[in-house]
Amino acid sequence: MTIAPMNAGPTTAPARPTRWWLGMLERRAEKMREEYLDLSQPIAWSSEEERRAAIKFFNAAFRAEESGLRQAHELAGEVAAWDPDLARTLELYGNEEGWHRELLTEFLEHIGGEVLPMGRVTRTFYRLYARAERMETIVLTNLMFETIGATTYRLALRNVRHPAARSMLTILTRDESFHVPLNVHFLRHILERDPDARRRLRWIFLLLFTSLLALPLASRPKARAFDGIGTRQLARAYAEYLGRLFENEPDLGLRPPRLLLRLLGLTPQELRRTDELSVASAEAAERAADRSATVVTAL
Repeated sequence: MTIAPMNAGPTTAPARPTRWWLGMLERRAEKMREEYLDLSQPIAWSSEEERRAAIKFFNAAFRAEESGLRQAHELAGEVAAWDPDLARTLELYGNEEGWHRELLTEFLEHIGGEVLPMGRVTRTFYRLYARAERMETIVLTNLMFETIGATTYRLALRNVRHPAARSMLTILTRDESFHVPLNVHFLRHILERDPDARRRLRWIFLLLFTSLLALPLASRPKARAFDGIGTRQLARAYAEYLGRLFENEPDLGLRPPRLLLRLLGLTPQELRRTDELSVASAEAAERAADRSATVVTAL
């Protein structure tokens, strides 16, 4: 099975119930510990600069998984009072983020690295994220982080050739591709419970969208020697896949900023292409869900 491409058109099928997502996560949890990274061979880096860039790249991934784990489990505790199934779904989702964190720690050690203190930009992002109190803000932020994470990993797979690094990237790409529609499901439930949340989210969404498109300015000097992704290339990819997600899920009520899209050569019509599945659809989740049968196709 191939993970659904990040190119996306409108969702054509009705949203699946929480019990469907919970069943998917329970089946994934049964197989999670069966996977392992083959770290039996050292990586032959082209330069010390490439190795250091890889350490920076996977440190950024570690911080994203760490944050996702904490927020998912905290939300599960809040949600349990009114929807036990959704709470259990959040808990299992957080467990997957925790498993990624374990794999990343092991991989960093393999390449002679470690978990490093966060840089100024990353620290600012996560401090602001940690201060979020409303459920809709937390879930929206996590959804957008998962989307740019999946986008970055896919682009990196196009360029990275080291087998061990590709193995780590494949796991992250496949699972983040499942987590994107899962987080859309979480967000829909939060918005259904509190319809006023859409209004509150609009300015937060625009701020996040703009900030995430600027993120490559900080990440590229640190990681480009490893992943080979250019600054404008990554910013445009973020705009495209975040834009596709929200253009094709109009019930969320969050419209991507047209000016930013135009500056990067994107139009709403292009983002609403109908030739492929929506990245937020249950069908896309099914394509990314089966760990034993999934391979990753780079963008």
